[in-house]
Amino acid sequence: MGSTDHIRRAILDGARAELAGIGIPESVRAGFVRKEEQDMFEGMDSKAKDPRKSIHVEEVPTPPLGPNEVRMAVMASAINYNTVWTSIFEPLPTFAFLERLGKESELGKRHDLDYHIIGSDASGVVLEIGAGVTRWKPGDEVTVHCNYVDMEAPEGHDDSMIDPSQRIWGFESNFGAFADITMVKANQLMPKPRHLTWEEAACLGLVSSTSYRMLVSPNGADMKQGDVVLIWGATGGLGGFAAQYVLSGGGIPVGVVSSPDKVDILNAAGVEHVIDRKAEDYRFWDGDQQNPKEWRRLGKKIRELAGDDPDIVFEHPGRQTFGASVFVAKKGGTIVTCASTSGFMHEYDNRYLWMNVKKIIGSHFANYKEAWEANRLAYLGMIHPILSKTYPLAEVGEAAYQVHQNLHTGKLGVLVMAPEEGLGVSDPELRASHKDEIELFKKFE
Repeated sequence: MGSTDHIRRAILDGARAELAGIGIPESVRAGFVRKEEQDMFEGMDSKAKDPRKSIHVEEVPTPPLGPNEVRMAVMASAINYNTVWTSIFEPLPTFAFLERLGKESELGKRHDLDYHIIGSDASGVVLEIGAGVTRWKPGDEVTVHCNYVDMEAPEGHDDSMIDPSQRIWGFESNFGAFADITMVKANQLMPKPRHLTWEEAACLGLVSSTSYRMLVSPNGADMKQGDVVLIWGATGGLGGFAAQYVLSGGGIPVGVVSSPDKVDILNAAGVEHVIDRKAEDYRFWDGDQQNPKEWRRLGKKIRELAGDDPDIVFEHPGRQTFGASVFVAKKGGTIVTCASTSGFMHEYDNRYLWMNVKKIIGSHFANYKEAWEANRLAYLGMIHPILSKTYPLAEVGEAAYQVHQNLHTGKLGVLVMAPEEGLGVSDPELRASHKDEIELFKKFE
């Protein structure tokens, strides 16, 4: 049985020099799903599938280390919806991804195991570097983004999200974040924001980078100053970061939320124009048919608030809202979409797209440059984490269950090697200058 106590002590004592050559145990504590249990929920309704039954926290062999890879101590992680999908084996068991990776190369074979260590966000400390790694060294405090790609193919060199081997770490690869020690590619690492705790820094990577690409990047909507941006779910994981990017980039956000309390939270964050969709009682669907009258009513409300139609619609709910999103976008405007949490099969009236020369842009996570720029803004204290509650690794199944059942508010963190919340701040002066914003964004959901 392995022990990482000596590693934890060195990190907490600030003894970074000791981490070079520190003993790496043969096994570590990890949260994972088992291949032999991938049919355990067969025939059940999706909501009845329980991550608390499928995610195990036990000792497993320490993740391997190869060229251009880094082993790091994971201080904290966070729950993303791909963790939920893995834990309920939907839309298919992720072991199919691991098997496919295993067929690609000798290094790929390491991932094809009978268990899958999950988790796609992490903050922690570099312990050991593989051959070819020059930018990072043991003792570096880092966050991890989840774009797992070698960049050997030519297709990805303009944008690594187009690379044929692009994967999401911890979802389509093994050795994810829910382990005392994990393995990542060197091109996944970014400097940890020094004013944030381990758990706050861990909740930034996936959703913040996704929002950045969707709105700020030329690969997304390429937002400019003065753009009116409609943000669905503007206090959610994606929408909460979107609101921050629009504000910091000189745009005009129009947030859509579901309660008066959320209206107040957005107003406090600087978002002046907010629509309470429940109070307005929008009914975009009448049974199986969409209701264009409600699209028009939404468009009128946006113009009343912002004085214009949206240049950009930040679209992630999907089926329930997509027809309205296409309609309300300005002539020549952009609908940028990911996720589709209310359904993947979108329906919209193409006349409002083609005759008004609007654009639909599909967006998926972010490349290294985009993730790095998003992290840099957090590092400077311009973008703030959205974290409401943190669980210990032993309760990662419960955290995933909360997200699966939509019982949570904000991002849910997971302490891994960090023994308690609130640790990891190395720039208290910067933190003090942003204390109010950090506390405010903890109220987002």
